[in-house]
Amino acid sequence: MREGPLRGLKNRFLQELARVAPGARTVRVWLHRWRGVKLGKRVWIGYDCILETSRPHSITIGDDAVLSVRALLIAHFRGAVGITIEDQAFIGPGAIILPNVTIGRGAVVTAGSVVSASVPPMTVVQGNPARVIATCGVALVGEASMKEFYRSLRPIKLQSSDRDRTSHPPGDM
Repeated sequence: MREGPLRGLKNRFLQELARVAPGARTVRVWLHRWRGVKLGKRVWIGYDCILETSRPHSITIGDDAVLSVRALLIAHFRGAVGITIEDQAFIGPGAIILPNVTIGRGAVVTAGSVVSASVPPMTVVQGNPARVIATCGVALVGEASMKEFYRSLRPIKLQSSDRDRTSHPPGDM
């Protein structure tokens, strides 16, 4: 679907306004809804987040999800379209979510991670490209305390190819 000039101007204006507006659960959410982003209840959107400037309708975010400061959601690129962030997912500061990705219910994307493949529910991903590093028994977003969340984490054992890559200092390979 081509974006007309007036629609494009409106989307970009509202996007820029939402980046700096107060109200992580109110004004920013309202502005993104007006742009066409499908947002659930009690969504929290941090400062300086960019949610797909030209195709905001390609993003769906579930109830109680959190987008931390400077998260970037790119929902289309060369035919790949759409991002779904399910209920109680947590997107860390500076994370980048690429097209054709679903972030599962209760999943955590750590700060600065680049997500190019879907993330299963109740898992923690980290890195560039993001890889599963742990499973969690409770969601980071919601009623559980940080202590309960940390206690529920179960690390994922690295495969031998990943272990070999991480066990050598840079330049030592």
